[in-house]
Amino acid sequence: MLIHPEFDPAVIRIGSFAIHWYGLMYLLAFAQFLLLGRSRIRAPRYQSLGWSYKDLEDLLFVGVLGVVLGGRLGYTLFYMPGYYLANPLSIFKIWEGGMSFHGGLLGVLLALLWFAYRRKVSFFVVSDLVAPLVPFGLAFGRLGNFINGELWGRPTDLPWAMVFPMVDSIPRHPSQIYQFFGEGICLGIILWIYSSKPRRVGQISGLFLLGYGVCRFLAEFAREPDAFLGLLGLGLSMGQWLSIPMIIFGIYLIVRVNTKTGAYQ
Repeated sequence: MLIHPEFDPAVIRIGSFAIHWYGLMYLLAFAQFLLLGRSRIRAPRYQSLGWSYKDLEDLLFVGVLGVVLGGRLGYTLFYMPGYYLANPLSIFKIWEGGMSFHGGLLGVLLALLWFAYRRKVSFFVVSDLVAPLVPFGLAFGRLGNFINGELWGRPTDLPWAMVFPMVDSIPRHPSQIYQFFGEGICLGIILWIYSSKPRRVGQISGLFLLGYGVCRFLAEFAREPDAFLGLLGLGLSMGQWLSIPMIIFGIYLIVRVNTKTGAYQ
């Protein structure tokens, strides 16, 4: 049995100034987006559009806005609508925690839709560029969850079970690490390899939706459901129900583009 080390939430403290782990994880996620994105925009599809590193920076900017606004609003609507309806000003207290990946995804999709409209290109041309860059950013986020000792797993007697002292003394799944490897590292490698060859428009986006949806759906079996929600219909968690549309639409995108004429990357 392992014990969570209960990291200091701050990486560096200098007087009253502190850099927190979660902030550092966000910074690393954005840095890898720009670093790996340099390779993505060299693909023929984006070279033919004349895209440059500046376009990548613009994408990151609108994407960050989408993540923060969508993630926060998604959490208030999907997980605690009653509380935030009664306390609307609490929606703006982001420092108290409460972000939803699925809400953040919707926010990013709207940001990419706006970007595609301004550049007068297909939405899926933009989303295909971004999709392989997302999982590695998610990996940093899940690492931040683990360091902060949040989003812990369900009780288990597996050899690698971990006690989170800030919660209780029950051995639990280190579900943050499962998600770090599943929806982060493994999905990122698969998408990177898949996108390294010419693909029809929409296929890369479809594989991301399918891959993330499956990884998240499976990880939820090991992750402790939110106490204020518990399990919903059919014994599934909110995260699983929100992942099902992603899986369905991901399959649809992959099948649809295989039956229609589409430009290659």
